[in-house]
Amino acid sequence: MVSDVNDLAIEHVTHRFGVILAVDDAELSVGAGEVVCLVGPSGCGKTTLLRVAAGLEPLQEGRVTIGGAVMADTRNAVPPENRNVGIVFQDYALFPHLTVRGNIAFGLQKHNTAERDRMVAQALERTGMSGYAATYPHQLSGGQQQRVALARAIAPRPRVVLLDEPFSGLDTSLRHRVRDQTAEILRDSGIATLMVTHDPEEAMYLADRIAVMNRGRIRQVGSPDEIYLKPADTFVAAFFGDVNRFEGVVENGHVQTVLGPVATNGTANGAKVDVLVRPEALSIAETPDHANGTIASARFLGRSSLIDVRLSDGEATRVRVHVPGRYLPKAGAQVSVTRNDTQTFVFTRTAKA
Repeated sequence: MVSDVNDLAIEHVTHRFGVILAVDDAELSVGAGEVVCLVGPSGCGKTTLLRVAAGLEPLQEGRVTIGGAVMADTRNAVPPENRNVGIVFQDYALFPHLTVRGNIAFGLQKHNTAERDRMVAQALERTGMSGYAATYPHQLSGGQQQRVALARAIAPRPRVVLLDEPFSGLDTSLRHRVRDQTAEILRDSGIATLMVTHDPEEAMYLADRIAVMNRGRIRQVGSPDEIYLKPADTFVAAFFGDVNRFEGVVENGHVQTVLGPVATNGTANGAKVDVLVRPEALSIAETPDHANGTIASARFLGRSSLIDVRLSDGEATRVRVHVPGRYLPKAGAQVSVTRNDTQTFVFTRTAKA
């Protein structure tokens, strides 16, 4: 994957731990001022890939470049401290015996005192922590510690910032506020940012582009819209939310499901396929005369309602429906369920989705 100058490029990186293939031919680039989220389930290889990019894990196969300069290939590797990369770890890794000012200044030893003080002051101001320079980490909240870790990462004016699950230790209300502040700081700084997260909602919220990873491979890279509305395969579609899944065989360009025929857009006749329908693609109406299902349960989630319906298909197939706002039909009510094709996806079935 070709990258512009002033960004990070990961090219055909493969990494093994013994016989375990942790990263499999991964390619990814991050432009200056861009936030890219690398998302996937635990153990999929995303943190390993981040550590290879940082130089914390030795490169085995492939190449890593920053700003067009080779940081690692199969012959040479630039040490992590010389890669012009800032890193924010999951646990922040702040020095407990140093003040906030001391933590940020720690990585600026090559600068003279005046320049170091100026860079620390700028980092504190950017992260809104100027009033805490003399404070020690144990005196700070989790959100404040995260901002100090970010200030330390951006103080040397790196070309790239790498973040590994930086918000996972924060409670829900604080996480939303801190990640807003972090994204704004990084974009305003013009820094290329690669962030690892296992949270698809967080990736959708923060990223300019998302890279979805599973079993060591990057399955799809695209904007949040592209990832959600045009998933590349069953794994990507299901990772970003609940799906109702059906199986079928293509006949005359369609596959029959309990919710009616679905166009397969060129899939060969006779092919076995999976049909995935997002819960928000289904709508229900209480019309006993045209009912094709029965309400099994309905729960109010605040912004939406979650409804499970047993279909009248002879097998009592269950489907899940999301509707905006509060809608709680009684269990046992007869309803009709209809499908919106814009959130219905068809994929050729594979042995492992």
